[in-house]
Amino acid sequence: MTLTFNTPKRKNALSPVSFLEIFWAIDHFEKDDTAGAMILTGAKDPDLDDPLKEAYSSGGYFNPNAFKDVPDEVMQQIDMKDIAQKKATVKLFNCYKPILAAMNGLAIGGAFTMTLAGCDLIYMSEHAWIQMPFSRLGIIAELASSFLLPRLLGFQKAKEIIYFARKLTAQECLELNIANAVLPHAELLDHVREQARQLIPPAGAGYAIQQMKRAFHKPYIEAIEKALDLENEGLNNCWTTADFAESLTARMEKRTPVYKGK
Repeated sequence: MTLTFNTPKRKNALSPVSFLEIFWAIDHFEKDDTAGAMILTGAKDPDLDDPLKEAYSSGGYFNPNAFKDVPDEVMQQIDMKDIAQKKATVKLFNCYKPILAAMNGLAIGGAFTMTLAGCDLIYMSEHAWIQMPFSRLGIIAELASSFLLPRLLGFQKAKEIIYFARKLTAQECLELNIANAVLPHAELLDHVREQARQLIPPAGAGYAIQQMKRAFHKPYIEAIEKALDLENEGLNNCWTTADFAESLTARMEKRTPVYKGK
């Protein structure tokens, strides 16, 4: 299966509705006996023909327009206090079928932290890059990245990248062991599809792969849930601060924010 983030005019940014759609996509994937592996990727903007400008996803979409015309029965499934996206993250982390990322362009904030929590293997285009700009927005990192990043990178490197909102090229991600390979842009999706085929029958022992993933993940689920609860606590605290409001105002006014630490 291929799950494509498909709002290219907003660089495939993910709203709370998008995360609910991801939750239900994973639910269907888990229950579909004909689906052995899933690939996450971003839609290409049909009006752009420049691989340097492609987006995997630009992260969280906070525009109220995201809820326009959304049916009430859908809105009732969204917890607006779950800013860290605990529901979607736990669903992704608990999915024992393999999930692979074909990161075709920029991945910002929650787009990358979601991928880190949810994907077994991350493959990046040579033009892709990531950034986690939470500190510049006056908020904290989410989607269990507060637990995962220090364990993958070490505390000092994780803090450096998060505190300073460092932009990382695909090659730097590879060197930091948060990507599995960097591919020529035109070859990315074909390569990821071939890797996925190696994990499912007839080429791969799909049941054994799922049991291996279960053994890898299950010991950490309580810690992941605790991290998400702490992230939600921090995010809900930050949501009402002067610094968060200033970050949004500065963004709209296209200027450098002036923070007060409040």
